[in-house]
Parts: sequence; structure tokens; C-alpha cells
Amino acid sequence: MFVIPFMTRLGITNSWGGWNISGGTVTNPGIWSYEGVAAAHIVFSGLCFLAAIWHWVYWDLEVFCDERTGKPSLDLPKIFGIHLFLSGVACFGFGAFHVTGLYGPGIWVSDPYGLTGKVQAVNPAWGVDGFDPFVPGGIASHHIAAAFVVAGTMWYGSATTPIELFGPTRYQWDQGYFQQEIYRRVSAGLAENLSLSEAWSKIPEKLAFYDYIGNNPAKGGLFRAGSMDNGDGIAVGWLGHPVFRDKEGRELFVRRMPTFFETFPVVLVDEDGIVRADVPFRRAESKYSVEQVGVTVEFYGGELNGVSYSDPATVKKYARRAQLGEIFELDRATLKSDGVFRSSPRGWFTFGHATFALLFFFGHIWHGARTLFRDVFAGIDPDLDVQVEFGTFQKVGDPTTKRQAV
Repeated sequence: MFVIPFMTRLGITNSWGGWNISGGTVTNPGIWSYEGVAAAHIVFSGLCFLAAIWHWVYWDLEVFCDERTGKPSLDLPKIFGIHLFLSGVACFGFGAFHVTGLYGPGIWVSDPYGLTGKVQAVNPAWGVDGFDPFVPGGIASHHIAAAFVVAGTMWYGSATTPIELFGPTRYQWDQGYFQQEIYRRVSAGLAENLSLSEAWSKIPEKLAFYDYIGNNPAKGGLFRAGSMDNGDGIAVGWLGHPVFRDKEGRELFVRRMPTFFETFPVVLVDEDGIVRADVPFRRAESKYSVEQVGVTVEFYGGELNGVSYSDPATVKKYARRAQLGEIFELDRATLKSDGVFRSSPRGWFTFGHATFALLFFFGHIWHGARTLFRDVFAGIDPDLDVQVEFGTFQKVGDPTTKRQAV
């Protein structure tokens, strides 16, 4: 399941099981289906293993000729150069042929709200816009594969990490990105003389689902193993958008939980940001309680469209759930989900590649320093500390400035 978004991003959309990623059916998925790619990787990994054994046995392949002696030799710099050249060709070929659709399917391209995504050919962007991480053409024009780059574009979002495949970024929750778009669409519907119910019913379930904190990759702890469905369960359907009102008819908005909170007080504010109701911690502080203020809730759109509740216990239940964004019915029984949020593939990919980048980067510095200062590491030069001994040289560490004995 983890690798399906990565395969889809590169143009794989069909399964040998007869389904495709958009929910349709296919009769001839061809070799390059999800299962076909998995099988190819299994075969290729076996070939790599056999090649490793072969090279272990035949390690002294003297296939080059030493120009100085005329004898067969193992030219390691040339071998490195050949591999570097071939990897460069593969990188160029991916950008020039696969991504552009010249010889390949293209890649997954989507809109900023993750609604219209599909696999399509991409023209290279040769201008400054190619450096914009949200311009797909930049992938073709300069195909870069560096751990820091892919970790950064995955975590902060880019054209290479579509929302449909990897889920939203944490910053889209922090900034209310999807919430603003939902309200914009509802406002546009009301301007066309639609009722609240009709305007909310036009909101795509997909867009509402993005506006749910369970899809925030920063909500999963690093040591919470398993898929997101193991946390809050399988999403069954959108219940609709809850609108809260007090007994004076003011519309109230539930303050949403920030990313790094596990619990958060239930606070309802009006359009001016003034606190009008809450779920109190103690009876002594209950003048804003749901019961005192007379808060009711009505749903627009979704499965509970047109349903309203005035029972305080029910109102408080939906207020707590509204802290987490749009409200969804979640099936926890099927997978025995435990209710503890897990991170998405976006979070795991970022963590993994940032770790690789740091390990490889600092490992490079470590081993480089170890080679350059081999004698220091080994401690085999008895005169090393003389160079930095106070008073021995006029310029510390410079043996040409040795002080003359008086």
C-alpha cells in the first residue's frame, strides 16, 4: 500500500485485478500494472543479488589496459565514470522521454486542491518557472534526485507529490487551506441564490476529506507503526458540515485543534472571534457551557443534510469532532483501529529520506575528514602536538616561524 502512490505518480494506474486507480474497470491492464511493477522489482532485486555474488567471486576483473605498463588492470576511476555516465543517461531519459510523454505515459498532474489529478504528459519548463516546486514542467527540465530535495518537496508539497496520492501537507491544515476553499465555494453558491443546504451539497467529498486533521502527516508519532487506517479507521462517508448557533441565533465556529496538540479545549467563537460557548472543565466556570448558552447544531451537505440537534450531549459530541475538521463516519471495527493518529506516506517518506540525507551527508564528511587527517586519527605522529604547543611558533601551527632560543 505504501508504494502505490509512488507507482501512480509515475503513470501506473491499472491492476491485474481488473480495477484502476480512478475506480473504473479495465480488461487489458498490460504488463506494467501495480502487480507487474512489483514483480519486476522482485526479479530485478534477485538479479542484483546474483550479480553481487558474481562480483564477490570475480572481484579482480582486469578488463582494462594500464597505459603505463601495457598490462591488464582494474581501472576503478574509469569504472566509476562509466557508472556515473549510465546513471546520468537514465536520469536524462526519465526527464526527456518518460515525463514528457515522448516515450512513456507522463506523470500524475493535479490542481492545488487535489481534485482533477490524472496521468498526463508534461512539457519541460526552461524558464525561471521551472524552479517553482509546484510547476510539473520543472521535473522534466531539470530532473534532480537528491535526498534533501525529495524530502523537502514531499514535506512542503510540490508538483511531484500530488495530494490525491500522498495526502495533504501539515501546512495546509495549519493555514486552513482547504477550509478557505470550501467556504469560498459555499459563498459562491450562496451568491447564485442556492440555499445553504444546496451550496454545501456541492462540495466534493474529496475536498471535505482533505480538511480533516487525521490526514495531517504531522499528527502521527514516529513510533506509531502501521497505516493511517489503523488509527482513525476507514472513512465511510462525510456526515456534512455542522453549523452551530446559540439561542440568540449567532453562528458559532469551533476553534480547530493545532497540529501538535493531542487534546484541546472545545471553544466556540462568533464571527468576531469572541468566545460565546465552550465545554467547561469545572462547573464553577460554566457560564459559557453549551447548556447555558443554548447551542444547537444543524448539518448541511453530506449524510446528515438538514438534520439538527439541540440535545446538549449530542451538540458537545459534534463540537468535539468539529475540532478535527470536517466530520466523517469512520469504520474502526474492520481493522481494529485504535483511534491514535498515524502519519501518511508523505510523513514516512520525508522522515526516511531526511534520515538518509543526514546519514549520507555527515558520513561523507566523517570519512573525508578521516582520510585527510588519517595521521591525527591514528595518533602516529609524535610531533603533531608540537605544532600547536604554546610559545613554540610565532604563528601557531606554522613550522616556518619557529622561535629562536635566546
